[in-house]
Amino acid sequence: MGGTFAEKALGRSVGRTLRANEVVTVEPDFCMSHDNTGPISRTFKKIGVKNVWDPKRLVVILDHGVPAPSSDHAVNHKEAREFMREQGAPHFYDVTSGGGVCHQKFPEEGFALPGQIVIGSDSHTCTYGAFGTFATGIGRSEMAAAWATGQIWFKVPESMKITATGRLGRGVSAKDFILKVMGDVKSDGADYMSVEFHGDGIENMSISERMTLCNLGIEMGAKNAVCPPDAKVLDFIKGREKSADWEPIWADPDAVYAKEMTYDLYDIVPGVAKPHTVDNYAAISEVRGTKIDQAFIGTCTNGRLEDLHAAAEILRGKKIAVRTVVIPASWNIYREAMRDGTLDALLDAGCIVCNSGCGPCLGAHMGTLAPGEACISTANRNFKGRMGDKDSFIYLASPYAVAASAARGEITDPREAIGL
Repeated sequence: MGGTFAEKALGRSVGRTLRANEVVTVEPDFCMSHDNTGPISRTFKKIGVKNVWDPKRLVVILDHGVPAPSSDHAVNHKEAREFMREQGAPHFYDVTSGGGVCHQKFPEEGFALPGQIVIGSDSHTCTYGAFGTFATGIGRSEMAAAWATGQIWFKVPESMKITATGRLGRGVSAKDFILKVMGDVKSDGADYMSVEFHGDGIENMSISERMTLCNLGIEMGAKNAVCPPDAKVLDFIKGREKSADWEPIWADPDAVYAKEMTYDLYDIVPGVAKPHTVDNYAAISEVRGTKIDQAFIGTCTNGRLEDLHAAAEILRGKKIAVRTVVIPASWNIYREAMRDGTLDALLDAGCIVCNSGCGPCLGAHMGTLAPGEACISTANRNFKGRMGDKDSFIYLASPYAVAASAARGEITDPREAIGL
């Protein structure tokens, strides 16, 4: 009997064959944190250990509130800077034009590598599974303990296999696919499971699209989500690698799965997650015409260059009907979109383009909502109060759908906007 990805990746770390539900202790290859580094450092100091086990394994990327929108944010940033300086930790990305959203910047800088174990103090750390990484979010206290000991324990997760065949239609994106999966699996349907994406449909997807898939893994309860580390992944990481100790690992053909699902991507249509849960799926035709007050394009889910290109394709030559906030996921992406004219197209349409960061996704700043307002967003969460006010409404959708809706001021099928 062959091994699943999780069994093999964790097994590689401990040096022996593992099976689901075994409990193991591993040494993480990298530990990622962001603005919450300050609170984690306070917990670390209470442990009584002076130095972290390996400062080169810490990666801190300030992104949740940049520049600091409040004194509380400023204090967290200050504490993070001081801690990384005290520890002599080199991988610190401050509030500069060299940063970005942590889940974009981390792989850009070559920390997301096949076969490695990555832990992050953010639930969407599972995004790095797009690179064949076993990546998972943990709590702040857990992170402080990992800094101190260089160890963390896991129960080897059971695995879910999701096979995708074919290609997505025009105006349909990986976001539409994963929202459909979310609607089928539900928010607890993959609790503590390793979700593996298989099939030629995944092979046909870009790295950016795979990141969107894996990013939503946590929203179905998964411990991690992962795609095969194929030639596209190897091409992406070439020359970026921050470690030499990595290995492309994938599930064996005879691996055993707790659940299996199959989709033909040709059948996927534009969709949304309706308020107030990510698994509240509906085809866009069911909510077409719903009035919105704001549109938001960005985040670690859909703030990459391909996503901005999709929005520009819809909005070029048009004017927005509601306020529309665009936030590239990193300054590298910002610069690329500036060079190729994408930002000009979005600005000409009336969009506001903000600095790279999380901002309105978590209701921090740069686009929070008022009571009763509705937003269509490319983000990954739409819980009550997520974007500011508990009496506001958030619809999650693809960059195509968000841009098409921004142009009309109501939820719109993007296929209409591109003449399909």
